[in-house]
Amino acid sequence: MKMWSGRFRQPLDPEFERWQRSFDFDYRLLPHELAASAVHARALKGAGILSPDELSAILQGLEKIGELAALSSEFLKDSEAEDVHHFVEKQLVALIGDTGYKLHSGRSRNEQIATDLRLYVRAAIDQQRTGLAEFARVLAERAEQAGNAAMPAYTHLQPAEPVLVSHWLLAYVEMFLRDAERLADCRKRVNVCPLGSGAVAGATLPLDRRAMAAGLEFDAPTANSIDATSDRDFVLEFVNILSLLALHVSRWAEEMILFSSQEFGFIHLPEAYSTGSSAMPQKKNPDLLELARGKAGRIIGNATALMIAVKGLPLAYNKDLQETQEPLFQATETVSSLVPLATQWMKVAEFDYQRMQQAAQSGFLNAWAAATYLVRRGVPFRLAHEQIGKAVQMCLDQGCELKDLPLHELRSLNPAFDQDFYSCLTLDSVLAIHDLPGGTAAAQVRQAIAKAKARIESILEESHAHA
Repeated sequence: MKMWSGRFRQPLDPEFERWQRSFDFDYRLLPHELAASAVHARALKGAGILSPDELSAILQGLEKIGELAALSSEFLKDSEAEDVHHFVEKQLVALIGDTGYKLHSGRSRNEQIATDLRLYVRAAIDQQRTGLAEFARVLAERAEQAGNAAMPAYTHLQPAEPVLVSHWLLAYVEMFLRDAERLADCRKRVNVCPLGSGAVAGATLPLDRRAMAAGLEFDAPTANSIDATSDRDFVLEFVNILSLLALHVSRWAEEMILFSSQEFGFIHLPEAYSTGSSAMPQKKNPDLLELARGKAGRIIGNATALMIAVKGLPLAYNKDLQETQEPLFQATETVSSLVPLATQWMKVAEFDYQRMQQAAQSGFLNAWAAATYLVRRGVPFRLAHEQIGKAVQMCLDQGCELKDLPLHELRSLNPAFDQDFYSCLTLDSVLAIHDLPGGTAAAQVRQAIAKAKARIESILEESHAHA
């Protein structure tokens, strides 16, 4: 029996009925549907609609449905269930009889799906924050292991200045910690309870909305029944955050691909996450990284699909909102599988510190430090910049580095040059000159690692508290 069929004389067209069903994908919401239904049942008891015995039967039936679903996926293969709400009602009635029909008293599927989706997104946020923190922790550990190893940093994909390898890795830590912060902020807006909103105007029974919200660990009931049943902002916000997270993973993957090429040679690809070529025996391809980069497009597409789905909807619930579920599930599941694999890759990838160090000591990466030498001797920076640029041109003409230019040639550009100029060009000196918070000087980076690790542990503690 359909949940809505009383006023209809004709059955649905069979093809349309199959086409409009959502149970094939919203079965993912079953644990949340059962939890919300149990809370609603207790509220019905409080409102005098259910007797103690009826409440007990319904709660036991809901628990049994959860157990059966956990035991076998075959249990979820129901060709008649229209959606997860219909499935639970069918199974409950099969288990406890007509008392199961009482559970729908005073509620609508509009509020049910809004509640289930909030519970799903809240759980997904907690899972994603844990995954991000684990990824960030591995990056911070690799930064710590890198010690004082240096590498070139790039702007415009051209060598710019030397930095510590640890400083480079911490840049990714910052990206992923921002994503974790965005998820935490999103969670605040997710964590309100639509139960009691009815179809659009509010429930028709005196249900204790605050008790229902507390029973599901929501912060409060939603403030407006029209908004509660039609709001999918929390889904859009969550998936947009996932799209930005995926974009960050894609940037990480792109740079790892680049630095693992023979031309750079900074990273040795781990064989456990690479494949070969069917034609070229010498190849080792960065498949995990390439797929990680590619998955970002899918997730960004999910975010776009969600916005298009709701952009023209009048209040309140419309069937179009069913189309917001699959992009949510797809984006969540894609990121849930992607981040742990990226974490494992990062654990085992090998850095060629010697090659990175060598690359950091050529190509005039010390030119800004050289200009700073003149600035500290009273030369205006714009003039210092021009004079070091001319020194670089001399080196290019002679096929040498700044450290190889004789002092008399440097003094032909500016008499402020002295013998101590050469010591300011060493890799250690160039790194040390960036000695301020956020800079690549060793002492600053050690502090940054410690702070990052503390932030990461804080996220993990929060996630465990929500678990």
